[in-house]
Amino acid sequence: MNRKVKGLLGLLVLLAVTAGFCLLGYRGAKDIKLGLDLNGGVSITYQTVEENPTNEQMSDTVYKLQLKAQSYSTEAQVYQEGANRINIDIPGVTDANKILAELGEPGTLQFMDSAGTVLLTGDDVKNAQPRMSNGNGTKEYSISLTFTEAGAAKFASATEANLGKPIYIVYNNQLVSAPTVQAVITGGEASITGIQGYEEATTIASTIRIGALPVQLTELRSNVIGATLGQEAISTSLKAAAVGIALVMLFMLLLYRLPGLAASIALLLYIGLELVLLQAFEITLTLPGIAGIILSIGMAVDANVIIFTRIKEEIGLGSNVEDAVKAGYSKALSAILDGNITTLIAAAVLYIRGSGTVKGFASTLAIGIVISLITALFVTRGIMNAFFAMGADKPLFYGSKGKSRVFDFIAFRKLAYTISAIVILGGFVFMGMNRQRIGSVFNFDLDFQGGSSTNITFNEDMPMAAIDSDVIPVFTEVTGGDSSTQASKVAGTNEVIIKTRTMTTEERTALYQKLVDRFSVDAEKITTENISGAVSAEMKKDAVWALLLSMVFMLLYIWIRFKDLKFAGASVFALCHDVLVTVAFYAALRWAVGSTFIACILTIVGYSINATIVIFDRIRENLAKPNGRRDLKLAVNDAVSTTLTRSVNTSLTTFATVLMLYLFGVSSIRDFTLPLMVGIISGAWSSVFIAGPLWYDLVQLAGKRSAAKKAAAKSPAKKKQ
Repeated sequence: MNRKVKGLLGLLVLLAVTAGFCLLGYRGAKDIKLGLDLNGGVSITYQTVEENPTNEQMSDTVYKLQLKAQSYSTEAQVYQEGANRINIDIPGVTDANKILAELGEPGTLQFMDSAGTVLLTGDDVKNAQPRMSNGNGTKEYSISLTFTEAGAAKFASATEANLGKPIYIVYNNQLVSAPTVQAVITGGEASITGIQGYEEATTIASTIRIGALPVQLTELRSNVIGATLGQEAISTSLKAAAVGIALVMLFMLLLYRLPGLAASIALLLYIGLELVLLQAFEITLTLPGIAGIILSIGMAVDANVIIFTRIKEEIGLGSNVEDAVKAGYSKALSAILDGNITTLIAAAVLYIRGSGTVKGFASTLAIGIVISLITALFVTRGIMNAFFAMGADKPLFYGSKGKSRVFDFIAFRKLAYTISAIVILGGFVFMGMNRQRIGSVFNFDLDFQGGSSTNITFNEDMPMAAIDSDVIPVFTEVTGGDSSTQASKVAGTNEVIIKTRTMTTEERTALYQKLVDRFSVDAEKITTENISGAVSAEMKKDAVWALLLSMVFMLLYIWIRFKDLKFAGASVFALCHDVLVTVAFYAALRWAVGSTFIACILTIVGYSINATIVIFDRIRENLAKPNGRRDLKLAVNDAVSTTLTRSVNTSLTTFATVLMLYLFGVSSIRDFTLPLMVGIISGAWSSVFIAGPLWYDLVQLAGKRSAAKKAAAKSPAKKKQ
């Protein structure tokens, strides 16, 4: 079998695999779990038995119920309504009765001895998690218990008094488990062994967690909520994404020729694999999850751009195509791995430490990064090898690139710093102005500051399109153009729930009259309740900590890989720059700050770090050359100039995908994608004009300090002489 036949067969196999995964992904796309914002779900409202619970009790209860609700969906949201109600929104499920039966009515959890004496209560339990281990070739299941500081002391006394006896764990007067005390436990951590299966361990652990509530709750109501965006909106967004991806593929073909075709085929395989894995891992897809996919698509294209740019450089230097391809992949490998691994570390930290929308974002991002690495490093190369074997060995098919013109970015750095500083400081000015005008530094969405929830029963079923075009304008008219208005339908009924900022009594009266006049609804069937922010203080704190920890771990990785803390410091500073620039636009344009704000910021961080590492990789390469460290200014300018094409091309392809979502998507999609476009531009700016020059300044500063220390050390010696 000659080389051309082998190449053709290899190409046909790769095309068949691509077509197979695309077909599987397309057929199974309808089975992907969609979040409440995309496809509805179950909404359950509980009310406390105690009439006047404290704010601390309600806050703790919301947080612990969030942990329980996430066992059904990582995108579940738990928030407070009024003074003594808690609402749970669980996307991707439709059987309210089943959820209620499994969730149960959160009540009293007690640890008791055989005489019925209460030894501990749910307040003493910090956490409970199922565990699985392999012992002697068989799987063993257990539950790991963690107690509070006060609970640890109580549990130590309880185990000492009941050594060799069972301790009964009772939930709402029903026995959950009765483990026998094997030893006195004083460390505040214990295990329940002898569990028959992982499902049983999960159920018991969940019961203990949800039982550890400060207040007792009873079910008030439950609804199956229709999609907030509606099927038409989902369809429109998918079409927009398809157009964006088609533009990216066309761009790659025009710019990189045959390698661009290979990358386009690999991108189709990427999409098919992404859809298949979303189904396999049963990940609930929401707007933040879509952001993770967009970012990983950008990184997949970016990896190919880095490789193809290297190949064109090698051909420009006189190498034949075969050697150029090998050198291109070899030289691009470190930048691709460092960029993807850094972002993957961030995704892992976000998933472990975050909650709700942060977990959804991290899940899709992590899957996307792994797939993008596989497609860029193996699939694209396999296709290119097949093309080469079939006779496509002329430089014309691959293009060539002469030596890049070296621009003096170092000389421009002070102006760049000034421009960035003006934008960031302008953001703080707008925050102050917003506080004066609207009472807060940002235009906080309902997720963050709460508002009013109005339930309307129409005389007939109201399609989402009619709600968007006819009903919502009535609310925005009454609330003075409030941009945070959200609408959802109660499935199987004519009821519609509209959430707005908190309305005054006068605004409610005017609203009811307008609804009666325009839609002939029964005024007695309109109800309004005040709701608290869906993103609880704990969830906000988790998101902030997740972001900070991810930055710390990224800094450590870059420090280790580049063996220079100044590289790490400059990259993290660039990340902070992009976040602050985006926040400045949120303040200046009064974009609604809600749960998707967190996902936007995380997307921008992931995008920015990848772009910065590509430039730092070139600086590191330049420094390794003979006499490379003698002219640091040239090393930086050459690195930024050489990678400028990559920076522009990657930004354009990612921007095009997001732009299509903005142009053809519905309002909530636009509110989400507009900040992303700002972040993409900011990320490109910081990687080109801020990160490299800042590293140069840090090196110069370190050099001056070192020289000053040496001078100070020599000074006493001179005096002695």
